[in-house]
Amino acid sequence: MTDALPEKGVPGEQILAELRELRAGDLPTHGGRLFAYVYDPALDGLDELAHAAHATSAHVNGLDPTAFPSLLAMENALVAAAARLLGGGPATVGSVTSGGTESLILAVKAARDARPDIRSPRLVVPASAHAAFAKAAHYLRVELDVVPLSGLRADPRATAAAITADTVLIAASAPSYAHGVVDPIPEIAAIAAEHGVRFHVDACFGGWILPYLRRLGPDLPVGDLPGAAVPGVAVPGRDLPDFDLSVPGVTSISVDLHKYAYAPKGVSILLHASEELRRPQYFAHADWPGYTMINPVISSTRSGGPIAAAYATLRSIGDTGYLALAAKTRESVTVLAAAVEATEGVRLYAPTETTVVCLASDGVDLFVLADELAARGWHTQPQMAHADHPPTIHLTVTAAVHATAASFAPDLAEAVAAARARGPIQLPPLPPLTPESVTPELIASLAEGLGLGAGDFTQMATVNTILNAAPPALREALLTGFLSLLQRPTPVTR
Repeated sequence: MTDALPEKGVPGEQILAELRELRAGDLPTHGGRLFAYVYDPALDGLDELAHAAHATSAHVNGLDPTAFPSLLAMENALVAAAARLLGGGPATVGSVTSGGTESLILAVKAARDARPDIRSPRLVVPASAHAAFAKAAHYLRVELDVVPLSGLRADPRATAAAITADTVLIAASAPSYAHGVVDPIPEIAAIAAEHGVRFHVDACFGGWILPYLRRLGPDLPVGDLPGAAVPGVAVPGRDLPDFDLSVPGVTSISVDLHKYAYAPKGVSILLHASEELRRPQYFAHADWPGYTMINPVISSTRSGGPIAAAYATLRSIGDTGYLALAAKTRESVTVLAAAVEATEGVRLYAPTETTVVCLASDGVDLFVLADELAARGWHTQPQMAHADHPPTIHLTVTAAVHATAASFAPDLAEAVAAARARGPIQLPPLPPLTPESVTPELIASLAEGLGLGAGDFTQMATVNTILNAAPPALREALLTGFLSLLQRPTPVTR
């Protein structure tokens, strides 16, 4: 490991070479073969523009907008664009955050602090809600009421039954991350309004592309990809319910610009229907000898770089550009979904109504399949079983996949055949485990025994099988211990 603080400074070219060498071990962020973590529009020159824009404002501090009005102007422009796209009105206001988790935490904070009379505030979410809501509840000491699903979607009737006098916020997804389906937002919004409770729509994942999918219309144009129109495969965007601030009862909505707006990490937007609704989101403190701290978001000091990069990205792509990217994405989704439907051993688990292809096993070990797909250059996201839902593989589809989608079907067939030949994973003998029994020593021993000690994460089927068999609390303890094992300083010999 190189020394981050050498005795003498190192030439810039050597440092950049070191960074390039480190990056060589990462998954590819471009090329349309990574179905999680990154969002790639495959537009020439966009990366260079975003990097240059980031550099113009990298040292600008968002702590004080009166000192750096350029950042304030860019933030207001981004909020205005999001509000226009997501059904906002003249009273709509918003804030730029570092990501979807921060947006959701702030939505919960605003709802909690708007009701200081409630001593034990509660948050109602469907079981498919993003884990960031659980994080927000944990950080803010809000009780979390998780409502069972109806199929793959939030259940309005169960949501209504979960509301109490202490409920400060109800939330739903548009779409849910795991399955890519949109909850029945109008029905839940009406229930929230009837009870006088705030209602937040988590559109962090797909909110920027849903309006464009709807604008494309119900018919899938015949593109240049074979298999783009297949009977039985849902066309993304068709019959999407209303989901944004135009729906009566929706009081706030969040959308990540570093997802389908294709801005660099990390920029998200949290919109409130009015200034009155947003006011409790702020934190202010004047009772100390220093400057009066007033923060609209969690961070105080904030680099202007990501905001400038997002501003440049939106202006470069433009409205018609996003519509074209949505069309490419939609066609790619149908091609991948058709490949799943045509391959014996796997099946679609969720309708492809947005930009997610979620597949389940129909006779093949999914965790082995994920490894086999990775061996062929397709990097997917395995999802563990939960409640009545089996393990699945999640594919987040972006516009860049349009260039590679046609080659997915033969590779999927090969990967399924290879997974069949390998057979299902047989769990190795393990000691009885509880969350309390997970120690650093145990984690180090498990990692070594599973071949993870040297940092090789290419064969994860056994690991995923173990995690899938573990109850959620044990799974959390195991993964927390493993992440802690990874995040340790490496001794440097000078």
